[in-house]
Amino acid sequence: MSVLWEKSETWRWIVRKTRDSKPFFLAFATVCGVVPGVIGYCVMQATNSRNPQLEAELRRTARPDSLMMGQVNRERLAEYLGELQRKEDTNDRYVAALRGETLIRKPYERIQPIPKENTTVADQPQKK
Repeated sequence: MSVLWEKSETWRWIVRKTRDSKPFFLAFATVCGVVPGVIGYCVMQATNSRNPQLEAELRRTARPDSLMMGQVNRERLAEYLGELQRKEDTNDRYVAALRGETLIRKPYERIQPIPKENTTVADQPQKK
């Protein structure tokens, strides 16, 4: 920023105006924030293709691992939404993740801990 301050008279003018004038500051912030958002939205709308033939072709030529991940994600989402509909407590998911545990599907055995590491002969001190 110091390079801009030292070399650019325009930048110094912008800084002075935004410091001294609240309306100019709001206009400059709008130009810097809203205008790029509007341009990005327009570009996304222009490049988004809702062509059913293209979508069918992409689904037909999808790799098996992509199809499998899509199915797994749908199942997980359905399970999570089902828990929300039944008003089950879902905080244990976050608690388990923080502990490094994995939730499993059996309702009577909800949390499965990560197995502890076994000590091997190489890890134990040798006796002489």
